[in-house]
Amino acid sequence: MRTIKIVADSSANLRSLNTVAFDAAPLKIITAEREFVDDRELDLEEMIRFFKTYKGRSQTSCPNPEDWLRAFGDAEDVFCVTITSGLSGSYNAACIAKELYETEYPGRRVFVIDSLSAGPELTLIVEKLEELIGEGKTFEQICTYMPEYQKKTGLLFMLESLSNFAANGRVSPAVARIAGVLGIRIVGKASDAGTLEPTDKCRGEAKSLKAIMKHLTKSGLKTGKVQLAHCLNEAGANALKHMIEAELPGVTVKIHKNLGLCSYYAEKGGLLIGYEKF
Repeated sequence: MRTIKIVADSSANLRSLNTVAFDAAPLKIITAEREFVDDRELDLEEMIRFFKTYKGRSQTSCPNPEDWLRAFGDAEDVFCVTITSGLSGSYNAACIAKELYETEYPGRRVFVIDSLSAGPELTLIVEKLEELIGEGKTFEQICTYMPEYQKKTGLLFMLESLSNFAANGRVSPAVARIAGVLGIRIVGKASDAGTLEPTDKCRGEAKSLKAIMKHLTKSGLKTGKVQLAHCLNEAGANALKHMIEAELPGVTVKIHKNLGLCSYYAEKGGLLIGYEKF
C-alpha cells in the first residue's frame, strides 16, 4: 500500500490532521528588526504585539523548493496545497519541488493545488483531501475531483486594519487609513483569480457581520461547512457562528485561530471565513 501525505504552507492554519500524515511548510514575516517564522515555535501574541507598534516596512517570504521537499518527506503520493499564486510565490516553489521530487524518486507522485485563496478556505481543501483519502479514493480520482470541489468553496474576510497590507505594499497607505477610522471595517472576498477584493465598508462590527451574512446567503450556502478563523477576536467569531446557525441551520460551523501568516494580514480583530457553496 502506497504511503500518502498531505502538505500545505502555513497559510492553511493547520499543524496536524487526525487520520492522514501532514506537514506544513512555513512562510516567514520579515522586518528590518525581526523575522518571524510561521511554525510551531512562533509566539503569535508576541508577533501581534510587535506589529502593533512597528512602523517600518515588512514583507512575507514563501517556502522555497527545499522547504517543500522537506515537507514531502518520503511519501509516495503527496497532495500539496498552497496559498493563492495571486499573492505569493509559494505555488511556483511547490511546482519546482514537485518536479525535483518526481525526478529523483521515479514512481512517486505530487499533486499541487493552487488554492487561489488563503486561511480557512485552504483548511476546507485539506479537510476534503483527508476525507477522500479516508474513503479510499485513488490518486487519480482525487486529482480529478479537487478542481471541481474548489469551484464550490469561497473566502470572505473582515478587517479592522490594513496597516500590514500597506507596509507590505499590497494596498496604498491612503486606502489603509480608511480602515479603523470611525470604526470602519473592510469586508471583502477572494476573487476567482485569487486576489483579495474589498466589497463593503461598514461602520462597526455588527454591520460588518451582517454584510458577511449577506454574501454567505447569496453564495448558495445551505448545508455546507464554514471555517471561521479569527485573530484575537473570538467574540466576533462566535457572534458570526450564532448568526449562521440561526439563519442557516443546515450549516456546520467551526472556529479556530489564525496562525502567523494569516494573523499578520488579518491583524487584531480580523476574521477570515472559508465556506462551501452548497
